Amino acid sequence: MAAAAKTRSGGVCVVLLVCVFTSCQSWVHRAETYKRQISVQLNPNSTSPPPGGDLLHVRAVGDNDTLHFLFCSQGAPTLLLVHTNSSSSTVTVNWPEFLARNNSGSLTVEPQSSILYSTAIVFSRLLEYNDVNDTAEATSKFFPPYELQDFIWSHLRLSGPVALLCGANSTFSNGSLCLKLSVFDSEGRAQTWPQLLHSANSSQVEVWLDGIVPRANNSRFLLELQAVGGAYPFSRVDVRRSIDDEYTPTIFKVSQWVSSANGSSDILGFVQWKPVAYLQSLPALENSTSCRYSDPVLQSGEAIASSSALIQGFYSEPEAMGLNVSFGLAGDPFYNNTMFLSWAVLVGIGSPPVDSFSPLVITIMAVGLGTPMVLLLLGGVCVCLHKKRNSSTSTYEPIN
Repeated sequence: MAAAAKTRSGGVCVVLLVCVFTSCQSWVHRAETYKRQISVQLNPNSTSPPPGGDLLHVRAVGDNDTLHFLFCSQGAPTLLLVHTNSSSSTVTVNWPEFLARNNSGSLTVEPQSSILYSTAIVFSRLLEYNDVNDTAEATSKFFPPYELQDFIWSHLRLSGPVALLCGANSTFSNGSLCLKLSVFDSEGRAQTWPQLLHSANSSQVEVWLDGIVPRANNSRFLLELQAVGGAYPFSRVDVRRSIDDEYTPTIFKVSQWVSSANGSSDILGFVQWKPVAYLQSLPALENSTSCRYSDPVLQSGEAIASSSALIQGFYSEPEAMGLNVSFGLAGDPFYNNTMFLSWAVLVGIGSPPVDSFSPLVITIMAVGLGTPMVLLLLGGVCVCLHKKRNSSTSTYEPIN
């Protein structure tokens, strides 16, 4: 009984020590969080809303650098990130040339010598197919794709560094495709699933289909993404695995589409997502569905530039890679079940944020590993005491 009590007290001590350690660790981590100063400008250098779509500029200023996030609905929705080594760099737009889409240079970041890195993500097409046999295979019957450059997009609705863009075409009826951009000033985590971890060097885009009338009884969708850059295109997708699924239950990995310098391990920019989408506006485990990606393939830079005013205006010789993200595996519910689908992706520069073990998982691991150690220690002490007691009682006494 005494040994059991000691074991329980030892386990409690381990738990308390771990809790104190993780609390102190999280407090120190919060105290050292890097922050940027955020400012938002809609349609810079324009005196009136331009025809055909908006251009949002979010400026995130650090100690000695600046991140420029440019989100544009002139053509296919495009997010451009430009990193400069100056805290005073600015964006200039020549609107007549920008709207004409005749040549590059209508959108510039000044001074141009301060630019360290730039990348853009184009949400180019939405594809739909009839998964008659519920196989979720690419050999299924595809319908003509929805070219997002041809959509009619609403004006951006702003709430601080958060912008909502919704669009539709003539076949959607009352449905819409929406993109929600969020730019962050520091490290944190989204409030809703999949609760992606973000940093001050990243932004999040949530994409959802709401009420779009499917063209078949067993419809599934794919979203085509184009990653555009200069000398260092997005060439590979890495998959990171973890044993911690506290923030996104049942999901133990994250996919990262990355750009690196000459194939090195140093990551310059990234597109990161978890392989899960949701079939309800309030994400929950019971309405989740899996997603997959195709291998990145080289794309025509000229074709991408013609579909996006932002690409045409900023890049003179764009290099593009493309991939598809498909929603739903064999056996998963079809889009028709709920008429809703949402997915979230993180876009940023530098190395992608990495999830560390949460305090809950660390505590569980510490109890799981610490309790056997305490048992072994106490068992060893008990064995030593028992041997000592036996040796002292069996010793011969001297005879007088």
